Amino acid sequence: MQKATTALFFALSVLALFASSTQGKDWWENGNYYQIYPRSFRDSDGDGIGDLNGVTEKLQYLKDIGFTAAWLSPIFKSPMADFGYDISDFYQIHPEYGTMEDFENMIKKAKEVGIKIILDFVPNHSSDENEWFIKSVDGDPAYADFYIWHNGIVNETTGERQPPSNWVSVFRYSAWEWNDVRQQYYLHQFVTKQPDLNYRNPAVVNEMKNVMRFWLGKGVAGFRIDAVPYLFEKDLDRYNNYPDEPVIDDVSTCPDPDDACHLKHIYTQDQPETLDMVYQWRALADEFKKEHGGDTRILLTEAYTSFDNMILYYGNGIRNGSHIPFNFDFLTNLQNDTKAPTVVEHIEKWLNAMPEGVIANWVLGNHDNKRLASRYGVQRADLFNILLQTLPGNAVTYNGEELAMTDVYISWEDSVDPQACNSDPDRYYDLSRDPARTPYQWDASPNAGFTSGDHTWLPVSDDYKQNNALAQQRAPQSHLQIMKKLIRLRKEPSFQDGDFNIKAIDDDLIIYSRQK
Repeated sequence: MQKATTALFFALSVLALFASSTQGKDWWENGNYYQIYPRSFRDSDGDGIGDLNGVTEKLQYLKDIGFTAAWLSPIFKSPMADFGYDISDFYQIHPEYGTMEDFENMIKKAKEVGIKIILDFVPNHSSDENEWFIKSVDGDPAYADFYIWHNGIVNETTGERQPPSNWVSVFRYSAWEWNDVRQQYYLHQFVTKQPDLNYRNPAVVNEMKNVMRFWLGKGVAGFRIDAVPYLFEKDLDRYNNYPDEPVIDDVSTCPDPDDACHLKHIYTQDQPETLDMVYQWRALADEFKKEHGGDTRILLTEAYTSFDNMILYYGNGIRNGSHIPFNFDFLTNLQNDTKAPTVVEHIEKWLNAMPEGVIANWVLGNHDNKRLASRYGVQRADLFNILLQTLPGNAVTYNGEELAMTDVYISWEDSVDPQACNSDPDRYYDLSRDPARTPYQWDASPNAGFTSGDHTWLPVSDDYKQNNALAQQRAPQSHLQIMKKLIRLRKEPSFQDGDFNIKAIDDDLIIYSRQK
């Protein structure tokens, strides 16, 4: 594969030399987006948990590499049942991460260095400790229908009450949980402490729009919207029941009925109303710019969905949708042994299907998947970053990928990720997201310079003394230095506007050109 790396990089470098000037673009177009997992990025107060002041401290580092924007995984107040994706107050900062003043200082620093801040927006559910849910449990009229509640059904054989349907949570087991106070079941597509909000209730839609306006008013440049396909479920039928989902065709591929993969999720994901909600959020972002001025506020959407459905996230020809509907092809459809023709096929499929006037994007890693260097090998990490940085459109990098950080082994006993903990000792590691969420490796000092404390919330990689940001900054040739050069190269007109041609020469070699 070294041959492929050298040939590819040489061809692209030569073409860039002959580029002419390019037209000005909006700030977000053909940008470089960097995902920060705040809990693991930089700890400023020695408690072993990353925080906002730690992010602020390292914004110049990101600017020096060349990133356009930093997307922060959830920073809102949370009991941390799913490490921030269970939000107890959408308007407050989680205390472990800092204060609202710390957030405002981070925004100020980001403006000074020239980096946009994008927040993770988690609209599908809240924490069960959220005031909204507590009031809903108590039957407060204003919040009674804020969540999905149902009496359940009576088993005709046993006469016992049971959940309304066979729906299964992403994290295993029934997606319905009984509440003793309200004497009803509530829906949770994720962990039991994450009750689903009811988007068929206009009050919920308005409240979540208010959340967006609040943070836009604080100066964020947009949102990465989490778990979009789950926003709506099939509505109740005329008998006030929810339909069961069918079992998959080949049960042998997922035999356990407690696993989400056992069912076809035709009633709990990708409902028709979902796209309309995305379009409403886009209209809100556009309206905010019109009302308040400033730069474009953008939406990035997370949806593991069908290809045809994904393309509709851009818009429907009448209404605009997500600026950047994440393209997860490299995450979900490419393996370590994938051949060059297949890689080319996936690239061309996306580029050929995009509506006119929208921009492609490419994602190699995130906090929910094993790290790039672990999936493809450290020796191939640079090759895939070359691909990421030289394809047309926007590039998304997960923190640590620029260093070729690898997954850290976390034992069953030490696992904290609910997706792993809801499994068993034999299967947990394949499901666990902990290995890709370990602390960022800043230098060779104790705990990789992540914290001044004596412990970290997840263990630091054993290789941090050799593989860290400081060492790679000082080395004339390193993963980080290559990334910096790629990002500089990517700003050349040929890569901003140039024509794109690609071809697989054989199973191991891809050649492509960018030329203006």
